[in-house]
Amino acid sequence: MSTEPDLLYTEEEEALRAAVRDLLTDRCAAADVITRTESGTPHDADLWKALAEGMGLAGLLVPEERGGQGATHREAAVVLEELGRAVAPVPYLTSAVVATEALLACEGPAAAELLAALASGRTVGALAVALNAGPGAAHRAVRLENGSLHGELTGIADAAAADVLLVPAEDGGLYAVDADAVTIVPQVSLDQTRPLARITFDAAPGRRLTADAPGAVRRALRAGAGLLASEQLGIADHSLTETVRYLKERKQFNRPVGGFQALKHRLAQVWLEVVGARAAARNAADALATASADADLAVAVAQAYAAPVAVHAAEEAVQLHGGIGMTWEHPAHLHLKRAKADSIAYGTAGAHREALAELVDLRAP
Repeated sequence: MSTEPDLLYTEEEEALRAAVRDLLTDRCAAADVITRTESGTPHDADLWKALAEGMGLAGLLVPEERGGQGATHREAAVVLEELGRAVAPVPYLTSAVVATEALLACEGPAAAELLAALASGRTVGALAVALNAGPGAAHRAVRLENGSLHGELTGIADAAAADVLLVPAEDGGLYAVDADAVTIVPQVSLDQTRPLARITFDAAPGRRLTADAPGAVRRALRAGAGLLASEQLGIADHSLTETVRYLKERKQFNRPVGGFQALKHRLAQVWLEVVGARAAARNAADALATASADADLAVAVAQAYAAPVAVHAAEEAVQLHGGIGMTWEHPAHLHLKRAKADSIAYGTAGAHREALAELVDLRAP
């Protein structure tokens, strides 16, 4: 049996991509996303229901015997590519990947029941760890006093959309806390399609899921970082595609702007970066799907590479669209904001390069 990573998409994965893209084309127009960012409800509950319940995508990473679809990280990566292209305001990464992975590390009936609820899509979960925390990095925990939780956590992504929070405590346990048992206050976020929040625990009741919160959190954040690369790939690929399309149509001096050599060079550079990002993201997804011994390495490489690529591609899209790219009505800013926010999510590129150096024993002097 070959241990070489498979970076190609299968027919089933391409079919899944087509189905998700069709749905997002119909239900997630850029103008609607922009309008939603200006409202008090940044998450699109109807779109989430169509994706999670209608298509069964919330349970891709959950085995069939535990209430899910029994797919792998490869399929989840394809979904995230499409969600990244559309900058969809749904809690897929935070609930169907990160919170789900944390629950997969837990045993017992409480965790099993909650896992099945998340897999069904009718319940949304969020891991109460700051979005900027990477795998293995330190993160804040709440106090356990007299059987209830006390404290404050900040920078929690998609907490406003969550029905249940998975909360690490100082006693080493991971607890499930109902969202209506805590105070959730929105925080200012660059990416308004993935809002952050501050959560205050004041004698909040919690159900203990596991005694090994560090292990569950690390597993969750590793999967989050690895599959985030696919979302970043979607952002970069869409930014490049739309920029090429625009430069073919936009004319200056009676010729398409895209015909100018300097712009061709800039686009070619972005194309090369996107090709590399695709390879790195697919490698990370495949390594997670096959539980490869090199999964930590693949995730670190993917994040170290894909994060700056997404930012660069989105920046070029804004600049090469000219004046229209600077307007609020044009969706280029949505992709740039998501790319910038993603660049510090689940560890920065620099943090992943440091982790990579440790993994291959090339530490700085």
